[in-house]
This record gives sequence, C-alpha cells and structure tokens, in this order.
Amino acid sequence: MNLLHIDSSALGTKSASRELTATIVAQLRENHPTARVTYRDLDSAPLPHLTGAALAGADQAATAVADAVLAEFLAADVVVIGAPMYNFSIPSTLKAWIDRIAVAGKTFRYGPNGAEGLAGRKRVIVASTRGGVYGNGAMDFQENYLRAVLGFLGVTDISFARAEGLAMSGSDRAQKLRAASTAVEPLALAA
Repeated sequence: MNLLHIDSSALGTKSASRELTATIVAQLRENHPTARVTYRDLDSAPLPHLTGAALAGADQAATAVADAVLAEFLAADVVVIGAPMYNFSIPSTLKAWIDRIAVAGKTFRYGPNGAEGLAGRKRVIVASTRGGVYGNGAMDFQENYLRAVLGFLGVTDISFARAEGLAMSGSDRAQKLRAASTAVEPLALAA
C-alpha cells in the first residue's frame, strides 16, 4: 500500500490536525506494516500559488514541482490529509496542493456527459479540525469543498475524523481530540 500523508496546519506542534493525521497514519502503519509512506508538509515547504506561467508550463521549476506532487497523489492508494478550518475553509497551502492535483487529462476530463473523475480507486481520510462548531452546516466551506473537489476527481471513498469546538471557551480540547482519535481506528482498519 502506498500512503500519502499531507499536513497543512501552520501551528506546528500545537496543531490538532497534525496530531490527528499522525494518529491515523500510525494506525494505518500498524495495520499495514509494509505500507510505503510519502510525507508532504505544506507549511514547512509550501507550494507556490498557481500563476499563468506555471499553468502554461513556461516555468520549468514550477512544472517539475507540480509533476512531482501529481505523481505522489496518483501513486497513493490512501491519502491522509490534515485540514484545519481557517476562516470557514481550508488553508491556502492546501488549496495550492489541490491546484496541483486537479489536472485536466490526468485526474479528470470532460466527456460528452460532462466531467469525469480519473483518480478513483483511492481512499482519502481527512483529519478535519475546527476552533468552533460548524457540523457540516451553512458556514462549512471546508469539508463540503474537500468532498466536492475530491469527488470531482473521482474519489468517492472519503472519510472525515472531525474534532471541532477546539477553541471555544470552556472546551476540553484534549477530550475532543481523544473523541476524534477514537473514530480513527475503524477508518484505519477499513483501508
């Protein structure tokens, strides 16, 4: 099994999403000891945002990085994504990564019936963390976006390990992370 581990939080060792992705990956490795893990930290090594030159292939360095990111994604059987909610959505670093994996002709194409995802047969587990409580409601542009964009690419096996309300007054952050971690074991076993 090829496992791609993506972290995007800017909070380093204080990051709840990094804690959850580490737990998920540890469980997956325990259940699949021969798994090959590729790790990408989008905070310590952020991808630049797309430019016209990058899209046109005129920037050879940007093209090489984009090709490497796409190859990592395509090679993965399981992708674990740390996705904290920043301002009701995902970190811009995670969006820059998505811009490298959403590639016409590689992960999707347009046919006579519209868009067709080409990156199916892959499992994605998202460690979703939030300071407030949004529960997939009207203010959730994080999980709904990830579900939509991954679905557009053909990925339908998507699971979320969610810890929310982490920054609320009187909140027991450790208990909420433990609860989210409890949901991880079944996700890891299903991979």
